[in-house]
Amino acid sequence: MKITADALLFDNDGTLISSLESVSRCWTRWAKEYGVTEQEFARIQLHGRPAAEIVADLLPADRVPEAVARIEQLEVEDVAGGVVALPGTLALLAGLPAERWAVVTSATARLAEARLDAAGIRTKTLIAADDISRGKPDPEPFLLAAERLGVDPARCVVFEDAPAGLAAGRVAGMLTVALTTTHRAEELSADVVVSTLAEVSAQATDGSLEISIAE
Repeated sequence: MKITADALLFDNDGTLISSLESVSRCWTRWAKEYGVTEQEFARIQLHGRPAAEIVADLLPADRVPEAVARIEQLEVEDVAGGVVALPGTLALLAGLPAERWAVVTSATARLAEARLDAAGIRTKTLIAADDISRGKPDPEPFLLAAERLGVDPARCVVFEDAPAGLAAGRVAGMLTVALTTTHRAEELSADVVVSTLAEVSAQATDGSLEISIAE
C-alpha cells in the first residue's frame, strides 16, 4: 500500500516506544500512595490520555496538582529501567527529514523527552500535554502539530495505538494508521492497521513523503 503525505505525526507510548513496565510500576505505586483502588481505575479510560485528566477523574480537585506532579516524578525517575523503542521505530525515523515529522503525546514535555531520550529518539517537533488545553480524543494536539510543521492537516498521517488518539486524528481530518501494540485490531478504528512500525517505510521526495505499508 502506498500513501503520499507531507508530514507524519506519531503518538509516543505504544507507537514509537514501549513504557508499559514503567507505567505499570509507577501508577501502581501512585495508586497505593493516594488510596486509589483497582476498581476505581477500571471505570476510567487510561491509555492515551494526559495524566492530569486521569488524576482529575480519580481525586478531588484540590488534590490534583500535587498528585499530577507526583506521578510525573515517579515516571521520569523510572525511564532507565522500562523504556525501549518498538520494532521499526528507529529505522523509520532515521529516514525522515526532521521537518517532516512530529511526536504528539499525552505526556508532559518533561516526561516525553525523558522517555524519548531513553529510547534513543530525537525529535525537532514535540507536542505534549503542556502545549494544549484539550487532550486526545480532541483533535487539538494533532492540529497544533500540523501548524508547527507548516503543513495542511489533510496532508498528515497519524500513527496511533490508542482509540482516543485515532479518534483525534480522524476529527483532525488526517489519515490514520493504527498499531496493534496495546489493543486488538477490532478495537481500533483506522484507515490502515499494522502490527508495528516495522511494516512501514518512508522516502522523502520533492516536498512530500512516499509511505509504503506492507500488506
